[in-house]
Amino acid sequence: MGDRLTQLQDAVDQLAQQFVATLHFTHSRHDLETLSPGDKVRDLKQEPQQREVDPLPADEFQAGLRELSRDLILKEQQIEYLISSLPGLDNSEKDQEKNIKDLEEDLKAAEAQRQEALKERDEILAQLDDVIRSVRRP
Repeated sequence: MGDRLTQLQDAVDQLAQQFVATLHFTHSRHDLETLSPGDKVRDLKQEPQQREVDPLPADEFQAGLRELSRDLILKEQQIEYLISSLPGLDNSEKDQEKNIKDLEEDLKAAEAQRQEALKERDEILAQLDDVIRSVRRP
């Protein structure tokens, strides 16, 4: 799994996709109703083109809207959690610089240990090579 910023970007992208899916569902599955006396609903049966709206029964449509709404809320809560877990939100710039310097010192110490371990490995390999060369067949 990626770092927090990558997770946050993925979650925001998923939320955008969920918004689009919700709008598409609402647009394509709503019931055709008039909102004012001057509105007319086209008779799609007479048109040879594919129907833009395929209405669902009211209870299924409302259940679908509830499920999509719940998914949007969960994704938004996930994004809020990821934002709250980002480092540095409660730290000042000086605190962050101090943390970076501490990490750099830790890294230098770890690199020194690694170099020492490499030297020790080379010495042991040389000793092993000497032992192997000194062994003779009876």
